[in-house]
Amino acid sequence: MSYVTLPYPFKPIEAPPEYRGRPRIDPELCIGCGACSRACPPDAIIVEDYLDDGVRRIKVNIARCIRCARCEEVCPTGAMKLTQEFELANTSKDLLIQIVELELARCSICGKPTGYTKRQVEKAKEILAHLPKDLMDEFIGKMTLCKDCRRNKTIEHLIEVYPGFDLFME
Repeated sequence: MSYVTLPYPFKPIEAPPEYRGRPRIDPELCIGCGACSRACPPDAIIVEDYLDDGVRRIKVNIARCIRCARCEEVCPTGAMKLTQEFELANTSKDLLIQIVELELARCSICGKPTGYTKRQVEKAKEILAHLPKDLMDEFIGKMTLCKDCRRNKTIEHLIEVYPGFDLFME
């Protein structure tokens, strides 16, 4: 039996192909759906909406990550990938955090930010393209309403469909 001394750390070594290393989000592919965050057992991925700024921030904290690859499995666009990177020692915890910022869609009535990113709305249009145009427009129309306008539209619809419904509103 022979033993080989590797020149690591003086020369880099490659991780095996199946190695689960540092997770990274491709900002060009991410639509901001938050599937990765919901699937992450240690809450290493946090999704926050900043309505005043009209943005959604997806924050990946590598220090919390357990390399389970659930985020990669559930990502509908393939934006989340586990890399081969394994040398993560740093002088600052800030270097272990990746932040992706996406613009929120604006309400088609009042202009306030909605609960969806612009990219989510575009992805929904792609997915619904096979539907008749009026049905697709109805779905997309609801996606592009803020929560207040959506509530008001729902109440207006209920009053229209069920006369006397507005008596319950008092």
